[in-house]
Amino acid sequence: MKKFLAVCLTAALTAGMIVGCGSGSGKDNDSGSGAVTAKVIDIDLTNEEYAFGVDKSQPELLDQVNEFVDKIKEDGTLDEICEKYFGGGDPTPVESAALDESKDQLVVATNAAFEPFEYMEGDSYVGIDMEIAALLADELGKELVIQNMDFDAVCLSVSQQKCDIAMAGLTVSEAREEFVTFSESYYQASQRLIVPSTDTTFDDCKTADDVAALLGKLSSSTTIGVQQGTTGNYYVEGSEDMGFEGLPATCKTYKNGSLAVQDMINGNIDYVIIDAAPAAAITESINEMQ
Repeated sequence: MKKFLAVCLTAALTAGMIVGCGSGSGKDNDSGSGAVTAKVIDIDLTNEEYAFGVDKSQPELLDQVNEFVDKIKEDGTLDEICEKYFGGGDPTPVESAALDESKDQLVVATNAAFEPFEYMEGDSYVGIDMEIAALLADELGKELVIQNMDFDAVCLSVSQQKCDIAMAGLTVSEAREEFVTFSESYYQASQRLIVPSTDTTFDDCKTADDVAALLGKLSSSTTIGVQQGTTGNYYVEGSEDMGFEGLPATCKTYKNGSLAVQDMINGNIDYVIIDAAPAAAITESINEMQ
């Protein structure tokens, strides 16, 4: 299986971007434009697949999960769930039972800070992955237990057999396959760039190559925020496994994307890179509060 002050780029960077796809004006310093908010550059920087990470010692569970994923794809259930979150519908709250080894339970590892795939509303879990988890548990005749943890602990907890399955907006990667066996994919994902509303650097970009070219001209004086352990983290720092060369900027990690975007709006970092769906949800939520 939220959230965003502008910082000036160096003169050299601005000059370099004049010949790129940017407008050359960089950050707009017009103080009359009101409060700084966040905006998403609506260009996919990557192409990824989300899947669920199953305990390697439970091949029968993997088969059951794959059958279930195929089923909800074919009968339209998956589309209906996604439409709730992308089309303004009402989420269905999901409750977690208490962990009890004497019961037949499906124990799901997640990081409930990744709207719209998993997040909290009061004491209830909501999100695309959480609704799928509830339906999967029903399908298997098991009681659902959700274990909320830091994102970079999700796959590890499954590999240590503390949980049965990871459902946390997981991009399929070879590195994660060391810890879990991935199910059939259920969602096509991508990374997107979030910038302050006053930043015009990327406004004229048309393609991922355009954005990547400008990102490649950054220096260590530019800081990009990411959620720790996510694909965005690897995109900025580089990952041979995922085929990312990395960026020349400084990478700063956060427990969730909302904290990164809010820090950007506060002027402490320059940009944020995160998955497209959370990027949209985070910017909408934070901008409403500005």
